[in-house]
Amino acid sequence: MKRRSFLTYLTSFSVMNLGWPLISWALPYKSKPAKTGYFQLENRKDHWWLITPNGEPFFSIGLNHIDPASMRYPENIHIWRDKYEGKTTKWLKESVAKNLQEWGFNTVGWEQEVTVRNWRHSRAFTFEEYQALNMPYCHMLPFTESHQWEQHTQHFDFNSAEWEEWCDYIARSHCAEMSEDPNLIGYFYSDCPTWIHSRPKNKWRGPIFDPDKLNTESGRKELSNLARQYYKTTHDAIRRYDKNHLILGDRYEANAPIATEVIEAALPYVDVLSFQDFRDPIAHLKDWHQKTGKPVLLADAAKIKWLTEPREFTRNNGQWYADTIAELFKNPGCIGFHLCGAYQRNKARRYGLLDEQENPDLANTALMKTANQKISQWIAAHF
Repeated sequence: MKRRSFLTYLTSFSVMNLGWPLISWALPYKSKPAKTGYFQLENRKDHWWLITPNGEPFFSIGLNHIDPASMRYPENIHIWRDKYEGKTTKWLKESVAKNLQEWGFNTVGWEQEVTVRNWRHSRAFTFEEYQALNMPYCHMLPFTESHQWEQHTQHFDFNSAEWEEWCDYIARSHCAEMSEDPNLIGYFYSDCPTWIHSRPKNKWRGPIFDPDKLNTESGRKELSNLARQYYKTTHDAIRRYDKNHLILGDRYEANAPIATEVIEAALPYVDVLSFQDFRDPIAHLKDWHQKTGKPVLLADAAKIKWLTEPREFTRNNGQWYADTIAELFKNPGCIGFHLCGAYQRNKARRYGLLDEQENPDLANTALMKTANQKISQWIAAHF
């Protein structure tokens, strides 16, 4: 895996006469694919790319939150039974994979979905379900449940023997089974971990580390040691059972405080810095890449009305999506954008690209499809 530190920001030009400003390279860059059998990272022509198992550059265009339970409400379970024979694998093949490819998405970013507001998300897909999907995907490892939106779970003691034992269990439970899957891009950890912040719903447990301690040198050192223990333990547990796939790490909330000590501790043990950002992902991902030289991934973002009332449904903003992914693609450190979709709306999240009767949001999926195709066409023309 080739590494390089700070990268040059590239100017823009019109791609393939589409009138869409992207990265400026004087001539198309053709390289001989290096086939590794698994997704890797490589810097080609001062730009970070995911590299497919066949050696081709890949920009991860993902959709998040894909839950078959959205097909099992009283009003739509007849579709589940009649059309999909009550089988998740059939639904994944005939609905999810088909629609994602039709809309120009090439990755399942993170399938787990809101079940009840501020409660745990739905279960992850099984290995067999990923195989039925037969698309590139990322998988979240449940080392911790320190998500900023989750209100029930207490923090773990990262310095305890039980923590190391738990991490080993999670890795052998998940990674050992997935270690030879060429469709797996890599592993996420916690979604928006509350390292030095909390939310009103989980104020009872507080942050993982008291932010007031960062006012002293001893406190900053304490956080550095704690974060290093966390990232080293999780990294080592994965690598005992899977030496092939990327480590995408925590999905930091870009609009909450992020301690420098946490990021610095993570850098040796993750391959990518991943972020959630519903406010200013273009600026924030550019800044984090320039600060660290690491590849960055927008792992969750959307422009929607989140604070909806029960039975009030909202829609994705396809134009925002198109504008955002175009700008992210200019960032020489950005390797992808995973939309906080979701695939099919439920009564907790209350938005999705399909409704409960499988009717698509045609206006917004059309805008997304066009934006996604422009990226795929550009890559195909230049590599």
